[in-house]
Formats: sequence, structure tokens, C-alpha cells
Amino acid sequence: MGKHMLIFGMGYTASRLAGRLRALGWQVTGTRRMSGEGAVAFDDRFAVLHALESATHILSSVPPLAEGVDPVLDQYGDAIAASRAEWTGYLSSTGVYGDTGGAWVDESAAIGQGRRTARADADLAWQALRPDVHVFRLPGIYGPGRSALDRVHEGKAHRIDIPDQIFSRIHVDDIVAAVVASFAGPSGVYNISDDLPASQNAVIEYACDLTGAKWPPLLSLEDAQLSPMARGFYAENRRISNRKAKRMLQWIPQYSDYRQGLKSLIDSLNQNGD
Repeated sequence: MGKHMLIFGMGYTASRLAGRLRALGWQVTGTRRMSGEGAVAFDDRFAVLHALESATHILSSVPPLAEGVDPVLDQYGDAIAASRAEWTGYLSSTGVYGDTGGAWVDESAAIGQGRRTARADADLAWQALRPDVHVFRLPGIYGPGRSALDRVHEGKAHRIDIPDQIFSRIHVDDIVAAVVASFAGPSGVYNISDDLPASQNAVIEYACDLTGAKWPPLLSLEDAQLSPMARGFYAENRRISNRKAKRMLQWIPQYSDYRQGLKSLIDSLNQNGD
């Protein structure tokens, strides 16, 4: 029987994974809020349960709702737990670790201390659902159409005057590669990040250098007038260790730092004539 991946939530990363798997000959069924674009509606219980019956692999990329409910576990948790699938995965967030003052964090660290308590609860609930669950804790995700290059181009890039603010990031294609590598690896929790945590300012400055744009002015957090979500990002500071994923999954990020990742994106744009 061929491989069949059921993906809950066909967002940016999941859609990139679906494309990779289809290119490898997999059948992929995805859910969206509404049916269409090759996906079934999340609330179409008959269609989703039908896909679950034949799915060999199940992945959720759906975050918990504002009130803390994980909609996938709430509606389909029992069916997923009883599924005959050989692999189950959940895309979580390194936000579950909270603020570490810039210290390195691995998978043994406590979670639920930061602003994303609902995400931490969902992370733990997925771990408890089945023995074969792979939880991928992801930092800032970037890739084609969604990077510092786009923010610079759109005039939405900021440099914020917060000394020593550090965070980790990951290219979307390296997430895809980690998920695929995990099909032959042990279950458990994995941080999927690149090798070089860096400040947001450094990333924006490099994106400007690549495009010939001027660096945005250095502003205080108050003067930048960021959204509450963006302000929350600057409230936490941590470095994410990816050693476990490298060791257990035999995974190595293709884009080991933001410079390689952004350079590849602009090279691709130049090749396409955009």
C-alpha cells in the first residue's frame, strides 16, 4: 500500500511539506476551514474520518485556539488515537519555553512558563496521545514569500533598540526535511532550528544589504508602534539547540544560518527574473 499523509491545517509549512511528499509519490489529504484547493473542510467529519481510515501518516499544524482548545484533538483526538497510522506528528512552537534570558534551551527544559501556555498544553496533549507522536518545536519560520526580504521590500522591516535580544529561526524547507527524516526516526520531541541564533536587527540588516536597501532607523519598542503580537515577540529571548534532531534523526539543516537562507532566497528571485 502506498503512503498517505493526512495533514490537519494546510498552512505555509504544511503546504510546503505536501508538495514535497506528492513529488515523492505520496497521496496527501489536507484539511482547511473550507473545502477546495485539493483539501477537505475541517468540519466535514465524514470526509476527515474517511481519510483517517487510510492514512499511514498524520500531521497537525493547527495551533490551539485563543481559549486554549486544540481543535484537532477536540474533534478528532479519539479517532487519531485509535488510528492504524504508523506515524503521527505535531508542529509545535519553541515559544513553549518562554523567556530564558538568551540561554540555550534543549528539549529537556520545562515548558509552559511563557506567554504561550495554550500551546504548551497542546504540546503535552499531543505527546500523550500516542506512543509514536513526533513533536516538532519550531522557532521563527521563513522561506519563499515570507522572510526579512519581503518585509524590507514592503517597507515593514523594523530595527528595535533592545540590546542582546536573540532568537532562533528555521527555513521552511529544513522543517520539511526534518519531518521526512523523522519517518525513519524515533518518536519524541525535537527542536528544529538552524545553527545560529541571532538578533532580529542582524537579520534585517543583512536583508537590506542583499537588496541594496537602507537600514531602517533604530527605534525604541514604544516608538516602533508594533502590534501586541509583535511586541510579545520582543519580550522573550532564547537560543534553541538542535542537537537532538541532528543526533536522533540524522538531520542537518541545509540553511545553517540566516545568511545562507536569505542568500538562497534572493538568488532564486534573481534566477526567476523577479
